Amino acid sequence: MLYDETKVLLSKNLRLPSDRCHEQPPLHPETKGRQPRERTLRLSRRMRTIEESAERGVGRGGGGGRRGAACERPPSEKAAPSGQMAAAAAEWASLCATFRSALNLSYVESKKDPDTEPYRSKYSARELLEGLKQLLGSGEAEGARGPGEEEEASSSSSEGEQQRRRAVRLAVVEYELGVNHTDTQECSAGEEHLAKCLQLLERHRLSRDCVSLYIQAQNNLGILWSERNDIKTAQTYLESAEALYNQYMKENGNPPFDSSEHFMTEETLSDQERSKRFEKVYTHTLYYLAQVYQHLEMTEKAAQYCHTTLKRQLEYSGYYPIEWALNAAILSQYYLTKQCFMESRHCLAAASVIIGQAGQMPSAEDNESEQDQQDLRQKKAEIARCWIKYCLNLLQGARKLLEDNIGELDPDRQVELKAQQEKEEDEKEKERKKAVLFGTSDLCDSILAMEEKVSCVFSLDFKEAREVFLVGQNYVNEAKEFFQVDGYVTDHIEIVQDHSALFKVLAFFEEDFERRCKMHKRRIDMLEPLYSGLNPQYYLLLCRQLQFELADTYYEMMDLKVAIGNKLEELDSHTIKKINSLAQMAMKFYELFLDSLRNPDKVFPETLEEDVLRPAMVAKFHIARLYGKLITADGKKQLENMQTSLEYYSFLVDYCEKHPDAVQAIETELELSKEMVGLLPARMERLKAKLSTFT
Repeated sequence: MLYDETKVLLSKNLRLPSDRCHEQPPLHPETKGRQPRERTLRLSRRMRTIEESAERGVGRGGGGGRRGAACERPPSEKAAPSGQMAAAAAEWASLCATFRSALNLSYVESKKDPDTEPYRSKYSARELLEGLKQLLGSGEAEGARGPGEEEEASSSSSEGEQQRRRAVRLAVVEYELGVNHTDTQECSAGEEHLAKCLQLLERHRLSRDCVSLYIQAQNNLGILWSERNDIKTAQTYLESAEALYNQYMKENGNPPFDSSEHFMTEETLSDQERSKRFEKVYTHTLYYLAQVYQHLEMTEKAAQYCHTTLKRQLEYSGYYPIEWALNAAILSQYYLTKQCFMESRHCLAAASVIIGQAGQMPSAEDNESEQDQQDLRQKKAEIARCWIKYCLNLLQGARKLLEDNIGELDPDRQVELKAQQEKEEDEKEKERKKAVLFGTSDLCDSILAMEEKVSCVFSLDFKEAREVFLVGQNYVNEAKEFFQVDGYVTDHIEIVQDHSALFKVLAFFEEDFERRCKMHKRRIDMLEPLYSGLNPQYYLLLCRQLQFELADTYYEMMDLKVAIGNKLEELDSHTIKKINSLAQMAMKFYELFLDSLRNPDKVFPETLEEDVLRPAMVAKFHIARLYGKLITADGKKQLENMQTSLEYYSFLVDYCEKHPDAVQAIETELELSKEMVGLLPARMERLKAKLSTFT
């Protein structure tokens, strides 16, 4: 075929899980300008919704209010007279309010900034943070304990305790300044602030009050270096963050303090909320690592981290259904490349279930909600396309197992595989499912119910193949509802090509040749109208694909009609006419394909490009064979057909002699062509001699 039928949708562009409702950008944004850049930073760096901004301290600081060590006033303040305590409390409340205002400007108000002043709110936030930094001091002094320790510091170390608290709070401010500068595309300054944050926390990075902030700073430095195209440095920061998480959970394990708690006046978070936020931070680390491994072409490791991220997002409810579903569907395509059909099906089933959670969209009261609905329909159609690829690859994998050396179903192999499948599959599924299941028990039940609609094992007969085919065909219809030819020409044609491929592989399992012909006729009926409507000036590649596939389909139908005719005692005129008609149509489309390779002067290239070498040689070979299959009672016409056939066979032989590197691409066709070049001249001489006796 012109193009590999087993190609996997989007497998080369594995997209990774996002916590946000918009499309997750790549690690290296290719777009420039204010809007794409801002979206990239908000997603890749922060991945926070407005509600998450509230978690950082915007407003009241949220959640699980109880008095805790992090918000207790320093011991020196407790011992002071009540008037001094009141003054200190007021001053501290003012600092906390300033911090919350800075966060509100950074993560809420900045989204409302006009295009003429895209960073107005962020610059205002920066001024507040710089003021806080000055008030907190240089941060040179570091004590032994911070606000996250449960035990109280002794009176002799109260001064050191305050210095440590001040250093940790300063680290929080440095972190926010680092993010602020990177958000405004001032990466060098951002790096300095983030590095200062790490420096302030280094000695206490494994303590409850520091570990979460330390990992967040490393995450952001990882992204910063990735945007500089230094993926190795990014990898170092992110793997260090991963190692720190694992070390902390092994040595301590208690829910660490959230960085927002360092600027709270009264409330602190519950341990449950702290744990949830810390796990989200670590999920981001894994998410970024998945992207880094993808850029380093460590595909298997990238998929592993992507899968882990998806599982954690479900576990901690840190996901947006549409994006989660699409990323799970795309991950399924990676598993297809590895022939892991059970894992691929599980990802797709999970994607279908989760995107159902996004089905209740707001009514179309404004343009934004209409766009949301359009996006939802598109994502559902994209997931449907992934299902199509799953069904197609499953059937094509089965065909490869069952076909003999001439491409027909091998009955002995079929019996052998059926016996083997019954013994092995149950045990395999039990073992593999332990590692891949998504979600809670309720969610798992829904996913498993979706999985039961289609098999994940190779079909071994027509009945089993038809069940998979029908599932794929349903998703074809679903995908075509959105990707209509008017507006989505390329997508629509690719979907129809997949539909045609489903019919082709189903025909392999059909024993009745007449029914096979009807299946191939369905392929003709869906492909020819599309080809007729395409302008090759704008859609040359698609035209070539359709030309070759139509030729190939007519060629298969001709072969089937010849096989049917061979079972007859004598060929009737109708069968002869049908065979010749199919052969001529196949030749027509093969010639159209070959003509598309000619230059503007209509000259066929002396050297073929690598991507069209094999299809061009196969087209020449098939045309040679088709001329030999034409049935005619006219001896002179038969001689002409043999001569034309010889010319096409000779082209393959001559081309490979001039281009030895082409031999590997067409070894089988070349061997047969050499044989025919040796045989045809003798046959033609015998036919000439026979004809001469009648003249």
